[in-house]
Amino acid sequence: MTAETVPQKQSPEDAVRAANQRFYAAFESLDIAVMEAVWEHDESIECVHPGWELLFGWDLVRESWARIFANTKRVRIALSSLWVRVEGTAAWVSCTEHVTTAYADGFDESTAQATNVFVLRDEQWIMAAHHASPLPTPVGSTVQ
Repeated sequence: MTAETVPQKQSPEDAVRAANQRFYAAFESLDIAVMEAVWEHDESIECVHPGWELLFGWDLVRESWARIFANTKRVRIALSSLWVRVEGTAAWVSCTEHVTTAYADGFDESTAQATNVFVLRDEQWIMAAHHASPLPTPVGSTVQ
């Protein structure tokens, strides 16, 4: 076997980056089944959407995503300032979300600072917490 045919093992940081990307792809899909696949399903998880209270446990977190998806026609998320940290079987990603959301009556652009926490289960990184806080709109920008 040559070096070119040996599969390269993904670093833990790259695996967490990929899990983070799966989360945002699930968000953009607006499909609850896709979102379910990226989350841990127990009472220890938590989620804070911008402007929402802290939600504990899979049932409340799932319900929140279902509500968001039901009221959204389309969403696109670009990430910047991505930072990844892995400590054993836990990892977290800090990033800035640049979100464009289309609704039935218009669209919204927003920016949030997010922290996503992942746990390693059966050799796969899955989400245990998502916390997004709104960032102020820069002076001079226009949101329609």
